[in-house]
Order: sequence, then C-alpha cells, then structure tokens
Amino acid sequence: MSNALILLMGFGFWGAAWGLNIAVAGSAFGRTRTGRIFMPLLFGLTLLVLWEALVRALGVPPVILPAPSAIAAKFASSTDVLWADFVQTAVKGALSGFVIGCSAAFVTAILCDRVPFLRAGLLPIGNFVAALPIVGLAPILVMWFGFGWQSKAAVVVAMVFFPMLINVVAGLQASERMQRDLMATWGASYTQALWKLRLPAAMPFIFNGLKISASLALIGAIVAEYFGSPVVGMGFRISTAVGVLNIELVWAEIAVAALAGSALYGVIAIVERGVTFWHPSQRG
Repeated sequence: MSNALILLMGFGFWGAAWGLNIAVAGSAFGRTRTGRIFMPLLFGLTLLVLWEALVRALGVPPVILPAPSAIAAKFASSTDVLWADFVQTAVKGALSGFVIGCSAAFVTAILCDRVPFLRAGLLPIGNFVAALPIVGLAPILVMWFGFGWQSKAAVVVAMVFFPMLINVVAGLQASERMQRDLMATWGASYTQALWKLRLPAAMPFIFNGLKISASLALIGAIVAEYFGSPVVGMGFRISTAVGVLNIELVWAEIAVAALAGSALYGVIAIVERGVTFWHPSQRG
C-alpha cells in the first residue's frame, strides 16, 4: 500500500469520524450518558488512526515517534514489567503519598480555620513552598528518605499538601456569614457548625483539591524516580529505556501513567457526583 493511499485513508477516517461526532453531539443520543462516553472515545480513536497514518506515510523513525500499533505491541509483550512498575510508582509511591498528603492537609486546614494566627502564618509559606521546583526538591527528599518508595511518597506529599490545604481553607470560608451567625444563635458548637454547615459547603472545594492533587501525585512520583530508585518503577524505566532508544517502552509507560492518573481522577469525580449532588455544577 502506497504512502499516499495510507495518508488519504487516515484523513478520510478522520473526516468521517469528525462528521459522526458532530451528528452525535447534536442528537438526543449525544445528551445521554452513553453518548457522552462515546464522543471522547471516538475522538481519541480518530487521533490514534491519524497518528498511525502520518507516521507510516511520512516514514517517521521509531526513535522519533513510534506508531500506535508498535506501542500497543510493546505494551502487550511487556505486561509483567509494566505491572511491576505500576505497583512501585502508582500504588506505593503516588497513592500512598496522595492519601498521606491530602489527609494531613485536611487536618491542617481545620487547625488553620480554628486558629487564625496559624492561617495567617502558614498559608503564605504554603504559597512559597508550592512554587518550589520539583526537580530541586526531589533529590533532597530522596537523600533524606532513601531510594525506596518512601522517598517518592514524600515528594508526592510535598506536592499535594499545599494545593489541598489552600482549597480546604477556602472551602471552609464558603458558607455565608448569615448561615454561620444562625448556627451560633442556635447555640451550635464549633464542631457542630463544622459538621452540619461548613464541611458540606466546602465539599466542592475539597473535591477540587483532590482532583488537582490526583494529577500532581503521579507526576511527582515519576520525577522522583529520576533521582534514585530501585531497579523498578515508571520513572526508572523511562530513563533507562530512553538511554537504549527503546522508545516504544517509554510510550507504553506513558500510557500506563495516563491510564492510572485518569482512573484516580475518575474515581474522585464519581464520588464527588454522589456527595455534591446538590451543587449547581452537578445538576443535569
């Protein structure tokens, strides 16, 4: 098959899928849950087909950009390695750091809300620490906590703590002053007002912090592995695979990271929909 024909077929598929997406978006099916899932899946498939066609037609070397079919073949033949890397980086490093960092930030936010001088002193420091480059912080934490998953979790904690803290503190201030005064008029204690009024009002902010942290957690764990890790992990595998020009394996690791991050984000979004069903953003 000639390169011109491959390119023509790729753009033809892209045009047909584009038209189908437009038709689905304007139909009743597009407003259903199945339709909202179908459209991004079709769009993603279209990008993969166009990517495959362009790489094959233009003869792009694999070390520059491998075809999706080559990446899928490497993925299928390296599942044992990819699974071990996933457990080391995503579960031990990223997920544990995410849970520890977000939990610590939540407790600290309650303390900041309860103690005004702590809020005034800690939040500016938080903005400063959040601006620190991860490539400068990661090697320090690796030296402190060693080459195991603990140092990667520490990097993730440092990355997610302050974004979560700032969101929770802002959420605790989201309830209206009149509502808080009414709770005080009824004789509610701080704990009662927090549980019955302020935490429910803060839920959209809390879930926003969780979703931001979910995106940062895996990035932090992968970057930390560049500065020292056992002979397993996504960051370790990417750095060594690049060194031997095994670019298909690099893209397979990137695919695993993208799937893991999307899965965590999706779980948080599903829980958010159930908890904040009353919020205008969740109404159909």
